[in-house]
Amino acid sequence: MKKSLKTLSEPISKVFLGLLFFPFLTGLSAKSLPLHTLKLPDGFSIEVYADNVPNARSMIRSDKGTLFVGTRRRGYVYALRDEDGDYIAEKVYTIAEGLNMPNGVAVKDGNLYVAEVNRVLRFDDIEKHLADPPEPVVIYDGYPSDSHHGWKFLRFGPDGRLYIQVGAPCNICDEENEVYGSITSLKPDGSDMKIYARGVRNSVGFDWHPVTGDLWFTDNGRDWLGDDLPPDELNRASEPGQHFGFPYCHGGEILDPEFGSGHDCADYEAPARKLAPHVAAIGMRFYTGKMFPREYRNQIFIAEHGSWNRSVPLGYRIMFVGLDGNDVTGYKIFAEGWLQQDKPWGRPVDVEALPDGSLLISDDHAGAIYRVSYSDR
Repeated sequence: MKKSLKTLSEPISKVFLGLLFFPFLTGLSAKSLPLHTLKLPDGFSIEVYADNVPNARSMIRSDKGTLFVGTRRRGYVYALRDEDGDYIAEKVYTIAEGLNMPNGVAVKDGNLYVAEVNRVLRFDDIEKHLADPPEPVVIYDGYPSDSHHGWKFLRFGPDGRLYIQVGAPCNICDEENEVYGSITSLKPDGSDMKIYARGVRNSVGFDWHPVTGDLWFTDNGRDWLGDDLPPDELNRASEPGQHFGFPYCHGGEILDPEFGSGHDCADYEAPARKLAPHVAAIGMRFYTGKMFPREYRNQIFIAEHGSWNRSVPLGYRIMFVGLDGNDVTGYKIFAEGWLQQDKPWGRPVDVEALPDGSLLISDDHAGAIYRVSYSDR
């Protein structure tokens, strides 16, 4: 199963070509980031953790304090270090470049795992080699190579397995290959690939409930049913093998006009919460820190990346989802202001807590990472 990485999976010329069409990926400096436009609840404040991480997307922090950051359009993987404990990352290392949409990052036993479109890489003993990264090992290369919804999110679950989603290669389609539109898992060595959940159009964020152990995940709804349909979803998978409706049913109650005939939404798992339409709800985490007030403990933060084709843009914000056990009790705005006069200066992607309980937010549009903290003084 293990293979040495001999060539990059995507020619670096394609990465550079992508930059021609996405000039905003050069990022903004901390001085030019308009943080004053951001609104948070009383007692919360936001500051720049790093402003030199172009196309910053999925994040994972190691036990040794390194923040690893994937990208989607840049082809880079970064490692950030706050060496003096001032909550500003002074050092940014490039771990890899020229990769094929290396959005997903995960850490286990001192090794960094990176997900490309069709394969998963492992960088061994990475924190001893931040300045001179080792040649990665390909642990699995059996995923489809479609670029449409091809970028991956990955995270280690409580069972020690590596969970990875496989998006549908389309806006709406019914593929014969059952791995499309799923959440899968692997052993850490890349063996024993299994499908855990089906009917998932494209999830780019999931986490496990710290008490129940259930897998919760966001899912992006299909396009071109109008501005307000269908909703994005927050779903709960309580056991392997559940089907969440795509492409037949959306939001637990909307039969698809192309593929819904002959299906019943009651046959599929309904969302734990219907989210706003087309907001591109992606990164999510359960908050288990102690800095924020008690009402935030074991609750969910979701990064809504923002709509791309809605007539009135929506999203570009961090949402808070309240829970009572497995019941969702609320869905409200926690941080907003990246969208100004229908134009975004930033787009939240992922959230990750620091040991002190503060919350990091990545922004692929501004090429920055922010830190949200709380004080009742």
